[in-house]
Amino acid sequence: MEYISDKNFEKSDLEQALTLGEYENCTFKGLVFANMDLSSFKFLECKFVTCDISNTRLDNTAFNNCSFEDCKILGTRFDRCESMLLEFSFKNSLLDHCSFYQLKLKQTVFKDCSMKGVDFTECDLSSASFVNCNLENATFDQTKLEKADLSTAYNYTIDPERNYIKKAVFSSEGLSGLLTKYDLKIK
Repeated sequence: MEYISDKNFEKSDLEQALTLGEYENCTFKGLVFANMDLSSFKFLECKFVTCDISNTRLDNTAFNNCSFEDCKILGTRFDRCESMLLEFSFKNSLLDHCSFYQLKLKQTVFKDCSMKGVDFTECDLSSASFVNCNLENATFDQTKLEKADLSTAYNYTIDPERNYIKKAVFSSEGLSGLLTKYDLKIK
């Protein structure tokens, strides 16, 4: 397995495919990984900026302290990643229909993201932040949201009886998303 460190990859650099390896402190800018197979790649302290990572295969892929900014990440199965030391953040990205099923994502920051139809079933999102995120049709089932901040998130539906929400932060405008199953009219 190749080891690549401190390298910037831009659109013009990817005329040939990335080789399977460990990438440390690298920046990937403007690259299209859509529908690619990045299984078993290792990304340590890497930045992905304006990349398309939609429907990318991530079986046993490692992301340790990686950030995604202004990325298009539609339908990607993060639940297939290597879960050991999994740590990432997302800013101003499209994450619609991604799966984070059963992942431990403590303190993960999602900022200004569209997260329509995302699957957070059985996730540990303790102390996670959802800053100005659209969570329309996102699935929260047996999800741990202890101390999570959803105060600026919107369009979510979370059943307090099926999720652990102790000390989570919600705005008063978002409370209706916690009461949906009761079919109440809130004014």
